[in-house]
Amino acid sequence: GIVKSPLAGDFISMQCRELFQELNIDIVPPYMIAAKEPVREGAPPSWKKKEKLPQVSKSWHNFTCNEVIQDFQASVLQVSDSPYDEQVAAQMPTVHYEMPNGYNTDYGAERLRIPEGLFDPSNVKGLSGNTMLGVGHVVTTSIGMCDIDIRPGLYGSVIVTGGNTLLQGFTDRLNRELAQKTPPSMRLKLIASNSTMERRFSPWIGGSILASLGTFQQMWISKQEYEEGGKQCVERKCP
Repeated sequence: GIVKSPLAGDFISMQCRELFQELNIDIVPPYMIAAKEPVREGAPPSWKKKEKLPQVSKSWHNFTCNEVIQDFQASVLQVSDSPYDEQVAAQMPTVHYEMPNGYNTDYGAERLRIPEGLFDPSNVKGLSGNTMLGVGHVVTTSIGMCDIDIRPGLYGSVIVTGGNTLLQGFTDRLNRELAQKTPPSMRLKLIASNSTMERRFSPWIGGSILASLGTFQQMWISKQEYEEGGKQCVERKCP
């Protein structure tokens, strides 16, 4: 069964942006910085803007800002071993991170609180009372919508893929949650590539492999076919 959730990569990036706004931290992409000086932890950054900045589009600027946020996510964020607890999170080791403009500080409980929304949407600020599903529930709900005869095979081949799955502790937490929900008669197995690039871009890699198969041509739909039959021709060729 197909189960969708809006809690994905853009959601984590949005949470990081909100954190930076709360802490009054500016997101300055590297292309704007000519030079910077070392500053003490938590002090305002000391940097010089490039005098002759290239004329870039708004989308390019946003892309470079997102790259800064994604680096922060990969370097700082961590998925908690168990459901988020403020007191436990406060005792976790902090992680030091420096922004491209030189601003630097330590991050503590927030590094566990932000990704917790992927597993427990009730922890997401501003989304109280929401009915969205966490990652573990998305998997079990999807499998539960399928024929009972194929469920053992699905539990035995849960593929972990996508940028968010690279967060430290993600796979271990998902495995732990699914182990609690998997029926005793079924064997649970998570399949997660050790390659960062493969994990991040596997949908594109899989699509390119599928498109290169000779048999895939039988599923092609021409413009004329679509104009004549509409979406029904898609359902007919790709049931």
